[in-house]
Amino acid sequence: MSLRLATVAFVIGFAVAANAAPRGAPANGDYARRPEVRAFIAELVTEAGFDARTLQRLFAQARYQPRIIAAISRPVLAPPKWYEYAPRFLEPERIDAGVAFWREHRDVLERARREFGIPPEVIVAIIGVETYYGRYTGRYNVFDALTTLAFDYPRRAEFFRGELKQFLLLAREQGISPLAPKGSYAGAIGLPQFMPGNIRAYALDYDRDGRVDLVADIDDAIGSVAHFLLRHGWQAGQPVMTPARDESENADAITGKLDGGIAQRRSLAEWVRDGMTGFTFPGDLAADPVGLIMLEEADAPRYWLTFNNFYVLMRYNRSRLYASAVWQLAQELKRAAESGS
Repeated sequence: MSLRLATVAFVIGFAVAANAAPRGAPANGDYARRPEVRAFIAELVTEAGFDARTLQRLFAQARYQPRIIAAISRPVLAPPKWYEYAPRFLEPERIDAGVAFWREHRDVLERARREFGIPPEVIVAIIGVETYYGRYTGRYNVFDALTTLAFDYPRRAEFFRGELKQFLLLAREQGISPLAPKGSYAGAIGLPQFMPGNIRAYALDYDRDGRVDLVADIDDAIGSVAHFLLRHGWQAGQPVMTPARDESENADAITGKLDGGIAQRRSLAEWVRDGMTGFTFPGDLAADPVGLIMLEEADAPRYWLTFNNFYVLMRYNRSRLYASAVWQLAQELKRAAESGS
């Protein structure tokens, strides 16, 4: 559903949930009475000209979401391996759905290529990894999610308070109720799963209908992904990653430089000196810093040299696994599209 269809009026007197909140958690309706929320409201009034009473009524309707705190606090005993992480993104069904999405929206994808230099397969792959081409855009109330994380998740409270502020500014700019949008448990919205701050900074009204809608307007989603990548430094026509082999004599020469499967960028000459070989890429990049990642296959680790555009993909999600999945899905989509399958 388009965010524009949401009612502008706030729902006053939202009913308190029948079930009691978990022990130690705020009861629904308590946010407006909390000192830190009152200080946040005062900040919005002073800095952005919001009406204090309207915000107090709004926060009185905020609902604490224990499932979100449980999900974001869940300990990760060990990060996933590539062979565990990647298959769901590279399965034939997702590739087929991506090719169909590409064909249906070919014109706007080609426009984004012309205007921003972003290959269509990369845009489609990001939307495919983020939301399965719009099938799963999130079912959490964004205002509840951001309020819960801003005031009841101390580890990243500052970040989520910033996103909550951006969300309220966004809702005011778009003329929608903050109570309406749905998204991920972290507050990401729409086909490309932009956080509110990124919507305000990078989202585009790409079909020029007078509004930005990343939930129901696929043109806006495509243009916004392309604009985000360009603004973060995507270089048209340049490589993302290329396979390489570790033929070092010293076992730690390469692996010792990897931290969580990724190494800092260095000159190509340094990687060659340490034993990396078996790669090819444009000679005009020989002077640029080159990174290295390791992807765990079921039989043995594989190494990849990584270039500027790889790190642009990591600006979308700071994970070597995410960026690698996007790129490899993009290559599968391109092969399938070109073969006519």
